[in-house]
Amino acid sequence: MVDAESKTPINIAIVEDDLTLRQVVVSTLQADPDYVVVAEYADGKSALRGIPDLAPDMVLIDLGLPDMSGIEVIRQLKASMPECDILVVTIFGDERTITSALEAGANGYLLKGASLEELRRDVRHLRTGGAPLSPMVARQLLNKLQAKPAFSNPQAGGTKLTKREHDILQMIAKGFSYAETSQICGVASATVHSHLKSIYRKLEVHSKTEAVYEARRRSLIS
Repeated sequence: MVDAESKTPINIAIVEDDLTLRQVVVSTLQADPDYVVVAEYADGKSALRGIPDLAPDMVLIDLGLPDMSGIEVIRQLKASMPECDILVVTIFGDERTITSALEAGANGYLLKGASLEELRRDVRHLRTGGAPLSPMVARQLLNKLQAKPAFSNPQAGGTKLTKREHDILQMIAKGFSYAETSQICGVASATVHSHLKSIYRKLEVHSKTEAVYEARRRSLIS
C-alpha cells in the first residue's frame, strides 16, 4: 500500500515572485517523476484565482509576494482546500511570521538556502504526514513553547482528547505518516483522517503542524 502511494505523482503549485528561483525549483521538481508542477504564479491574487480549480496536492509558497501577504494567501487557500498541504519556502524566519503562517494553515516551514535535494526530501516528507521545519524555525517554535507558562490543568476549558485521538496525534507528532499511523493503530486511513478532523475542531486549528504545536502547548501530548 505504501509503495503504491509512493508511486503516485504529487501535483504541486508554486507561488514565488522571484522568476529565477521559481524556474530552478520547477526544473528540479519536474526532473523527478514523483512530482508534477501543475501551475506557477508570481503573485498572490493570481494564485488565489487559479489554484482552487486545479486542486493540487501541495502548494509551495513564498511569503514576500508583491501584491499581498503570503500568509493571507495561505489562509484563503486553506479555507477552500483544507486537505491541500501548504509548504512555506521563504527568507522570513522571525517568530511572529512563523507563528502567523502556521496559524493560517501552513503544514511546513522552510527557510530559503537549503539544497534542492533537501527540498525534494521535505516535499515527500510533508506529503507522507510529516511537518518539515528548518532547524532555525524549529528552534523559534521551541523557544516560544518554553516561554509559555505551564498549564496547571491541561484539560481545562473543555479541551479533552479521547485515547484514540491522543494516540493518533502522538504518532503524527513523532513523524509517522498517515499510512503508518493507520497500520500501527489497526484502523483504516479514513478513520485516522476522521480523528484528525475531530482533533482540529477541539484544538481550533487547521493543520497537522498547528495541532501538534497546540496540543504540546496544552500538555495534551508529550
